[in-house]
Amino acid sequence: MNIILVEDDDADAKALHRAFEKAKIANPVIRFADGVEALAFLRGEMNQVPPPHFVVLSDIKMPRKNGIELLREIRADPLLHNILFLVLTTSDDERDISEAYANNVAGYIRKSKAGDMFADLMATLDSYWRIVEIPEIHTGKVADGSSQDPAH
Repeated sequence: MNIILVEDDDADAKALHRAFEKAKIANPVIRFADGVEALAFLRGEMNQVPPPHFVVLSDIKMPRKNGIELLREIRADPLLHNILFLVLTTSDDERDISEAYANNVAGYIRKSKAGDMFADLMATLDSYWRIVEIPEIHTGKVADGSSQDPAH
């Protein structure tokens, strides 16, 4: 299971990597600094092909395209709408929480609530995505215009 991390704060990204290490989670992590980069990657518009199985962990408060905007675009995209998307953020704004769940987020986790139990939280998430069935996502294109579709 690949983890697509959408996080603009370097310190938070490093803390997340440390929590994964502490929880003995060795899943590959692909990081993007905002929703614009993440969406381009997920749509196959970059030189790297998105993996078929992944989960998105996204912050909300980011430049250019925030996590809620990213989530809305993913849910509106017929190729991406089934992505398992979890919010991991400092925002305790009820509007953000409501909007995230209105767009079928799998979970809304406040970083401050995780606190010292952050590694435990990551281990719980690891157990979760090992147990649940996650759909394969195929974007159908990459930056050079070639198809990822096995039928082509």
